[in-house]
Amino acid sequence: MADTHASSSVEYEKVSNDYLQQRQLKKGAAGWILLASLGVSYVISGDFAGWNFGLEQGGFGGMLLATIAMAIMYTFKVLTLAELSSSLPTAGGGYSFARRAMGPWGGYLTGTAILLEYAIAPAAIAIFIGGYVNELFGWNGPMVYAAFYAIFVGIHLWGAGEALKIMMVITAIAAAAILVFIFGALPYFSVDNLFDIAPNPDVAGSSSFLPQGYMGIWAALPFAMWLFLAVEGVPLAAEETEDPARDMPKGIITAMIILLIFGGCVLFLAPGIAGADAMKDHGAPLVGALQAVYGEDSTAATFVNLVGLAGLIASFFSIIYAYSRQVFALSRAGYLPRFLSVTGERKVPTMALVVPGVIGFLLSLTGEGDLMITMAVFGATISYAMMTLSHIILRNKEPELERPYKTPGGTFTSGVAFILSIIAFASTFVVSQEAALWSAVFYAIMVAYFGFYSRHHLVAQAPEEEFEAIAQAEAELSN
Repeated sequence: MADTHASSSVEYEKVSNDYLQQRQLKKGAAGWILLASLGVSYVISGDFAGWNFGLEQGGFGGMLLATIAMAIMYTFKVLTLAELSSSLPTAGGGYSFARRAMGPWGGYLTGTAILLEYAIAPAAIAIFIGGYVNELFGWNGPMVYAAFYAIFVGIHLWGAGEALKIMMVITAIAAAAILVFIFGALPYFSVDNLFDIAPNPDVAGSSSFLPQGYMGIWAALPFAMWLFLAVEGVPLAAEETEDPARDMPKGIITAMIILLIFGGCVLFLAPGIAGADAMKDHGAPLVGALQAVYGEDSTAATFVNLVGLAGLIASFFSIIYAYSRQVFALSRAGYLPRFLSVTGERKVPTMALVVPGVIGFLLSLTGEGDLMITMAVFGATISYAMMTLSHIILRNKEPELERPYKTPGGTFTSGVAFILSIIAFASTFVVSQEAALWSAVFYAIMVAYFGFYSRHHLVAQAPEEEFEAIAQAEAELSN
């Protein structure tokens, strides 16, 4: 039986009383320190591999300017999300914010974009893990990818609290590897090494600073994003947080500060000791940089290679957590098939962990890490635009909404992040039209699923839908 709300173009189906009881997450599993660790964990793999492809697209100058632009975008976006996540703490994260601001269509378009990002990013990371494992043991390929997916999805099935604590330890180890790299690289840093990529004579405005001209800045944006991509996943842990109003802002802002420091250090030091030309397509740039100055079998390079694997694992591990919570929230509300949100005795969404994991593994078989990055960025930038727009709308639409934390600069801050996210979205077509078009096809299929089916089968009792149900009831009473 369905209750139709013509004004929102969706229909709600009645569900049994135990529906939400079968879809419960573990409360109080994370405080602000764990949340900060989660934010760093999502991203830290980007310091170890992937960002350096931006050197090929724009040279050091292009990558530097792209990174500055993306650092501003992410910092402003994090300040925006700190307010939204403290005000609307549900497992849906960005989807919940957009749902509140723009209705079911806005929520679904945002949630699907986030899901596109989080389903594909682990595939890219699995490919990079293969590169590091290959450096250490000479193993690579499908068996390596399958083993890592099986092990870390399995740990998440064990329980959220246990998984987050293990993730925190792995992240601390990865951070130690970056610190070793920084201190090992500083004595050998030379500014001249940053500009050793030859200018392209066929490109207008090319120079040693911008070897691919001004277009190189734009083309480097997706890879600059890789230094910060997925920090926005922290709000997905809201329903498992002790005190979201206090812990969410503190956790996500702390994570962003750490990521800015790490990102700046690796951007300057890796090409600064080994040369930008040598680093532009290296599978393990931090290792390669240390090998260039200390030798192939040096202790420093071996340590960063071995422990640096923890950085890739940390992001791989944590983004599995993120995609499962996004799928869980969308499924619980009826936007995706409902079986995906059922939780067991350990309060973890089993199928929301397994199904995207299988899809990610199949994508990793392409071996195209840079292609996967561009596809993940396609989804990410759509979600960023929608989330920051949600902040602007809610500030105007619901000025009385309780906001335990308020974004410094208000809608100016979210407005700058919105504009930069649109620019970053356009850059995916500059880097790889193939990647952008494949992402667009997946996105279109998911939107069609909602338009033709799931919008007629939503669940009013889901947390993200309760506001709409209350608003409809108040509207009916006032008439």
